Amino acid sequence: MVAVFREPVSAEEIKQQARDFGADLVGIADGAALDENPAPGFANRPSDITEHDNGRIIVLAKHYGSGTTRIARWDERHKYYNDELTLTMLEEASLNLVYWLEDKGYPAIIVPPTHTDPWAYQNDPDEHLTTLLSLNHAAVEAGLGSLGLNLQLLTPEFGPRVMLSAVMSSVDCEVDGIVPDRLCRGPECGRCLSACPGDVVGHWERDWPACDRYRSPHGFAQLTDHLQNIFDEPDSGRKLELLRSEHSFNLWQSILRGAGVITGCRRCQDVCPVGEDYARFLQDALEEIPEDTPEKATRLAAMCRAEAAGDMPPAHDAQRRWLGLKAGGPAE
Repeated sequence: MVAVFREPVSAEEIKQQARDFGADLVGIADGAALDENPAPGFANRPSDITEHDNGRIIVLAKHYGSGTTRIARWDERHKYYNDELTLTMLEEASLNLVYWLEDKGYPAIIVPPTHTDPWAYQNDPDEHLTTLLSLNHAAVEAGLGSLGLNLQLLTPEFGPRVMLSAVMSSVDCEVDGIVPDRLCRGPECGRCLSACPGDVVGHWERDWPACDRYRSPHGFAQLTDHLQNIFDEPDSGRKLELLRSEHSFNLWQSILRGAGVITGCRRCQDVCPVGEDYARFLQDALEEIPEDTPEKATRLAAMCRAEAAGDMPPAHDAQRRWLGLKAGGPAE
């Protein structure tokens, strides 16, 4: 781009515009830092998406509504639908920011939280497909918070109860960088592990393929399973029952709006005590965790003993950059 067509734009002006468009939190990461430190398990870096406009990754966050968060059931369609509307608002804010940047002379591109690479699909509905970039890691690089035990982003304002989007742009402005604070207490807290209906939370890691069945309860894997059950049913009457079943109805509804496909279980986010919103809106409804079991408590206790002995798992070492500092100690 020719400099004469560009207006000077500061980081604070960009953040204010994003907030005016509806974002609750905004941070700006250095694209080169994400190129040099790719998120574990993610194939793409910013420069793999575009070689021209990857200099800045502007991360936008919108918090979930507290009313639906107070509903303890993970498989509640009210939550799916409300979260889908939150995503719509976040997408609109991101698109408005793209056009605002382009009006200033800076090409930009949205990196949404739901877009996966279709070329990576290998005809296995149960395979976990990552998004083009890890927005959780990008958000840490943009100074919005740190990762938790299950690798979800934690923010001081809303804990993990945010949805993320990003805008990549060639705009040259100040970046935020990683904030050193570690917000997660790890297995000493362990509420995310205790509450998980699929028991997919590990020691600074997550079983993503198993989690996908809950994060997208009416998604592609469930659709293919249901269609296979219909095709394989030899009894024509039973086949018709399956076709007209509640499961078919839920899948149809989800296809219409994306609720239950691109939104789903967020129980681990709901019960996390990090965030100013937890004591204000959520604690009275979510303090008890009915999904907890003695087996989960035993696993958490073993993790605590291992960490006290300095025996950190490989997953922790892989995520070290994005977990923050231990209080009063060196970087972990």
